[in-house]
Amino acid sequence: METKAFQDYYPDDLAHCYGCGKLNPHGYHLKSYREGTETVARFKPEPYHIAVPGYVYGGLIASLIDCHSTGTASAAKYRAENRELGSEPPLRFLTASLHVNYLKPTPIDTELMLRATVKEVKGRKVVVEVRLYAEDDLCATGEVVTVQMPEGMPLGKPADQEG
Repeated sequence: METKAFQDYYPDDLAHCYGCGKLNPHGYHLKSYREGTETVARFKPEPYHIAVPGYVYGGLIASLIDCHSTGTASAAKYRAENRELGSEPPLRFLTASLHVNYLKPTPIDTELMLRATVKEVKGRKVVVEVRLYAEDDLCATGEVVTVQMPEGMPLGKPADQEG
């Protein structure tokens, strides 16, 4: 497994995402890595990520699947273009479609593991399939259609820097 996460290569102006942005002080700081033909991320829910006592809120699950997929898409596109992660211009992906299947309640007291595979890389689109596990139990699956962020897309300032 790689030692540096895909998200660590994001340039600072694109590193504020609530789910995976290294510069968001309130975010999850999800980190995704290549492991063989899959990508992997791990996340330990906090007690406040609760839905009902003992179980994770479904929105957190969707958010983790979303962010792991966009990181995976970025890495897949760099690989498809035979480029090093982080090389210029940056390849950053946004969610076009997110579909989550909740298979069983996800316990809150254990580390969650996400495993993703790239289903398709076509032009500016990358489709990613994700499985979310709590220990060995498959709790959710997702399919995310991502699109490459357009070059020159106007960016605002992060909320904590507006004044």
